[in-house]
Amino acid sequence: MEFDVAIVGGGLVGLSLARALAGSGLSLALVDRAPASQQQRWEPDGWDVRVYAVSPGSEAFLAQHGAWPEDGPERIAAVLEMQVFGDAPGSRIVFGAYEAHVARLASIVENRVLLAALWGALRAQPDMEVLAPAHCESVGFGEDAARLTLVDGTRLQARLLVAADGQESWLRAQAGIETHVQPYRQTAVVANFTCEQPHGGTAFQWFRADGVLALLPLPGNRVSLVWSAEEALADELMALPDALGTKVAEATGHRLGGLEMITLPAAFPLRLARVARLVQPRLALVGDAAHNLHPLAGQGVNLGFQDARELARVLRSRGACADVGELRLLRRYERARREDVLAMTLVTDGLKRLFNNSFPPLAWLRNHGLNLVDRASPLKDRLIRHALG
Repeated sequence: MEFDVAIVGGGLVGLSLARALAGSGLSLALVDRAPASQQQRWEPDGWDVRVYAVSPGSEAFLAQHGAWPEDGPERIAAVLEMQVFGDAPGSRIVFGAYEAHVARLASIVENRVLLAALWGALRAQPDMEVLAPAHCESVGFGEDAARLTLVDGTRLQARLLVAADGQESWLRAQAGIETHVQPYRQTAVVANFTCEQPHGGTAFQWFRADGVLALLPLPGNRVSLVWSAEEALADELMALPDALGTKVAEATGHRLGGLEMITLPAAFPLRLARVARLVQPRLALVGDAAHNLHPLAGQGVNLGFQDARELARVLRSRGACADVGELRLLRRYERARREDVLAMTLVTDGLKRLFNNSFPPLAWLRNHGLNLVDRASPLKDRLIRHALG
């Protein structure tokens, strides 16, 4: 089986890249461990515990390729305002869609809803061969092509392999790309709740001594919790699911009144991961295989969609370079993404360290800084424009 591009990983980023390459004249393959049929449908009852804050730029990218969910207000909530609080009374910054002259700052969408929309769009794509479920066994990188062998004996040959297989990327490891991993010793505890008071399309975030707590709006009087907590606290939160709503309501000063849990909590260890390079001959990294950040800015999935958008642009505009796996071509993608990924890494890591530090001068600086930025309209506008993607 010979292809121009073989994408390993059928998550959000890998699927979005496949859609962005539709009609490019390239022969495509998608290899994923999960059965495709499982991800093409979902039951409307209940809520997915994993949600994403999708930027308007990412939404436009997905919509352009027919992969934005059509569920509208029933499953998607618009973020009209974001309120961020420091760990001192009166310390806060507010971002609003109205003052930014946009319809919304982001859209909160469940993971399964996004997956279903992407898989649904992929079904009608004639230039795509889907191998799922499929497990990779070995890979080799030759001068003219990469060769991938699956556990069932299937062999694929592609001019370019794309690693979209997540933070523990098998393909990245097999390629020998050095990855520096730094555990944050924090765990993201996530769950969904109904709230007593309406959220009004507002996303709330509190920087606390024990981590970062965020409540993201869901359709109706519902919110999604992302509490990036120190490990001991995370263990405590996971041990009391029946009382988690009470704990969160107290921690947020009952901002939305009482909270009643509607999904069981889940936990995800947090870490910072940086790779030595994004490309090498016959290989490109995208999404979590290329970078892992602290979720406090909610930009991880948007960085991944931007990876897919840029790699697709580079491959589509390759001009006389017919070989899509040639290093000279792939370096265009790496140069285009390095600065943006580095900037977001520095911001999220820096904020995490700044607010998880008890040194008094730093405490004054971070809380005074929030208020200062809140009053500095040009700086706020720049931050908003960057986040809009």
